[in-house]
Amino acid sequence: MKLRYDSLYFFAFFLAAALRFIGLGALPLTDNEATWALQALSVAQGSKPLLGSQPGYILLTSLPFYGLEASNFLARFVPAFAGSFIVFLPYFLREKLGQRIAIIAAFLFAIAPGLVAVSRQASGTMLAVTFGAFAWGMWKNDNPKWAGLFAGVALLGGPAVWMGLLGIGLTWTLAQNLLPTEDVEEMEASPNQGRTRKEDLKVAALYAGGAILIVGTRLLLSPNGLSAWLTSLADYLRGWRFASGVPISRIFGGLLTYYPLALFLGGIAIWRAIANREKENIALGLWTTIALILTIIYPARQVSDLIWAALPLWILSAKELNRYLRPPAFDRNETLGVFGLTLILLIFSWINLASAGILPGNTQITSQHQLLLAGSIALLILSLALIAFGWSVEVATLGGVWAIALGLGIYTLGAAWGSSGLRTPKGVEIWDSAPRVPQAGLLLQTIEEISTWSRGDAQTLAITVNGINSPALNWVLRNYTLNEVASLDFTSSPELVITPQTDDIGLASAYRGQDFVWRQEPDWVLMNSWPKWLVLREVPITSEPIILWARNDLFFDSQNQEAEISD
Repeated sequence: MKLRYDSLYFFAFFLAAALRFIGLGALPLTDNEATWALQALSVAQGSKPLLGSQPGYILLTSLPFYGLEASNFLARFVPAFAGSFIVFLPYFLREKLGQRIAIIAAFLFAIAPGLVAVSRQASGTMLAVTFGAFAWGMWKNDNPKWAGLFAGVALLGGPAVWMGLLGIGLTWTLAQNLLPTEDVEEMEASPNQGRTRKEDLKVAALYAGGAILIVGTRLLLSPNGLSAWLTSLADYLRGWRFASGVPISRIFGGLLTYYPLALFLGGIAIWRAIANREKENIALGLWTTIALILTIIYPARQVSDLIWAALPLWILSAKELNRYLRPPAFDRNETLGVFGLTLILLIFSWINLASAGILPGNTQITSQHQLLLAGSIALLILSLALIAFGWSVEVATLGGVWAIALGLGIYTLGAAWGSSGLRTPKGVEIWDSAPRVPQAGLLLQTIEEISTWSRGDAQTLAITVNGINSPALNWVLRNYTLNEVASLDFTSSPELVITPQTDDIGLASAYRGQDFVWRQEPDWVLMNSWPKWLVLREVPITSEPIILWARNDLFFDSQNQEAEISD
């Protein structure tokens, strides 16, 4: 039996890895991602010391950059790798949660859209989440040494770790007053070798310091990593002074859009915990609430900060779902009938929601579908209520929850795939506020072709960049000799020049120009149909064009054109 359960964790791991690694390098790095990837590349090349507030990501990502060519895939490899292992957190807690609940939680972590999205971003956030969660799991499992080691690595994960630590600290502080006195006394004692929790804390702190020293300095090869992890705290505190521009409505939109299954099951679990005074679930609900409040009030908030609230919420969802994964004691056929009825109404609701989103221009048809959507939801609630009061509460509860959990589970899996960024070419997700760079590959291909035509090598030409501050552009051109200038010298004649959109660059030689769409940013102000975004992920887009200028003598026909002009 134990072997069978253990194998299920690996199935969850393979599912998580598939959602995190498929097409991992297909999308170009955004400016935010490229900032850290470029630093990792500089450390690998030994050209610059470690800077910034993401020492864990930079140092660990620099390792594959040593022996392998830097790529989008390798830039995101460490977060995706760490994110895949989040499914083993319930394994560490299986004795406290129960084997079935732990398995359910592992699969929920595998398909959680927020965890999938953050795992596919080139940053240290997923390191903070995974290793921070492992540290918490080991601490709950009375293993202070491993808790300290994981906590040390988590502290290298960047500013995101301080958001998580603040939430856990506030939860623990409030729990001391809200939980019964005997529970607090239980938390002070450790069953391992008669140690107290204070002694465990000293051991964990010692091992955390060792992990920071070893990993944070890359075996003492980058000693300034010790100061870099403190910079992350400064960056987090700075976020309380400067706003990110992400409105609170987008936080709630992300919560409702990507976490409906967790909100449904977790909400029921929190309500049940309060009604029955279940201390562990109350603590998890308190953690969820505090993490959500911190995300909302933090001026530099990002939608990805919701993952700290999602972790305990998914555990609560697993606990609640476990209650319904059983056959009914009586009326099995009736329960299946309620399941079928609920599923049909849910499908009908989704069809009307999709119709309202796909046809937003036709007001009359859209209004009809919105009315049908509201009617189908009302009919579902009324049907389940009548069945519960007139027939059986168990029949209504089991049949309804089975269908709702199945429908929202399929939706969650689809949202997880959408969070990978590969759902549709025009799909806009809200996890990263940085603009996309859709034509980065086309720009690089054009430069390689011009270089091959003129010099016989794809990476020979030197490139001058004028008036464009874009780490993503520097990442795309990382294999070229790059010269960034504030203004062009009109007496110079560089081979390739990249500028913002302009009619003429005013240099001594003749140039040919090709425009590219560089940064694209969703315009949420002009968004007039949320159902359309929910179904198709389409949002009005604002674009920033740039122009690649190539000196005229780099082309085959340049001599013929010069001869025609002289004639």
